[in-house]
Amino acid sequence: MTNLARDRLIQSTQELLWQRGYTATSPAAIMKQAAVGQGSMYHHFSGKTELAAEAFRLSAEATYRKAKLLLDNGTPALDRVISYLLRQRDVLRGCPVGRMAEDAEVLTTPELFEILQSTFNRLRALISEVLSEGVSTAELPTSLAPAELADTVLAIVQGGYVLARAENDPAPFERAVNGAVALLRAAADGQARS
Repeated sequence: MTNLARDRLIQSTQELLWQRGYTATSPAAIMKQAAVGQGSMYHHFSGKTELAAEAFRLSAEATYRKAKLLLDNGTPALDRVISYLLRQRDVLRGCPVGRMAEDAEVLTTPELFEILQSTFNRLRALISEVLSEGVSTAELPTSLAPAELADTVLAIVQGGYVLARAENDPAPFERAVNGAVALLRAAADGQARS
């Protein structure tokens, strides 16, 4: 029974962090959503920060695993990056990892900031590795810098979320990723012709 309470606390915190961010998520809101009492929360966690770090770590790991499934599947490099860009997402909710970067308190809480930073570093490295493969197999031109392009891909996805949320419409996200796909295909077409 106690593991069930712990799981509910973590799941509720994951949901609230994604909806509200860290600062606006109170222990009372977590306990209410999880339908547990204060004793259960403090039996399993020392406080909000420890619980939030565990919940955020799990959300970040899930985000990374989804990306890895698309980016590490053995198909041509360009196809993998395009699949990552065009992956079906709940655009108006935003990214559960990127959402945390908007919260000033996350940036000053070492346990949370480390998860945020390491997740984006892992995503950047994964995308960069795929793009490097694309350059080495001549799918993409050698003039492309894989690390820079990896940051561009991440920025397009994260910026697309922001634009979509600002308009309460997924269309800006879709335009952003479709624009990135068109640029990548143009670069690959230019490489194929040379």
